[in-house]
Amino acid sequence: MNVFEAVKQSVTTRQAAEHYGIRVGRNGMACCPFHNDKTPSMKLDRRYYCFGCGADGDVIDFAAALYGLGKKEAAVQLAQDFGLSYEDWKPPGKAKKPKPRQKSPEEAFHPRFVEALQKQAQVEYLLDVLLFGETEEKAALITDYGKDVIQLEQRMAELAAADAARTKKHHERHAAAPEH
Repeated sequence: MNVFEAVKQSVTTRQAAEHYGIRVGRNGMACCPFHNDKTPSMKLDRRYYCFGCGADGDVIDFAAALYGLGKKEAAVQLAQDFGLSYEDWKPPGKAKKPKPRQKSPEEAFHPRFVEALQKQAQVEYLLDVLLFGETEEKAALITDYGKDVIQLEQRMAELAAADAARTKKHHERHAAAPEH
C-alpha cells in the first residue's frame, strides 16, 4: 500500500492534531490552528472541518496545512511520526540502457590519429615552406620528404581501395530482394 493509503487507514485527523500538540476536547472540538481562534471551532475526527474559517480535509490535508508542506511530504511526515510502513511507489520508467564503457585515453583514439596530431605543427611548417618559401627551400623539402610523400600517397590509395571494397560488399549483402 502506498503512503497515502497507509496514513489515511491508520491515522485520524484527531490523532494527528493531538500528536502535534493541539488540545482536542472530548467532543472532538479544538481551536483552529489556521486562524486566530479563541473558542473551539474546529471539529476533528477522521476528517476535520472549521466552522470559523471553512478549512476542511483529511489527515494529510491537515498536516500539509499545519506545516506548509505538499501532500506527499505531509503524508511521508505522518507515516514517519506514527511509525507506519508503506511501499514507496516510483513511476515506471524507461528501461535504462547500459552506458557504453568509457575508453581510456590510450584506447580512445587510433594510434595513427594520435601520431598525426603530434605532427600537426611539423605539417603546418612544411606547408608554409611549400606555399611561401624560396625556391631553394622548396627543392630541399621535396628532396628530403619526397619518399615520405610517395609512401603516404600509396597508403591513402590502399585505404581508399579497402573502403570501396567494404562499401561494395555491404551494398551487395543489403541489396533489395527481387520482387515476386
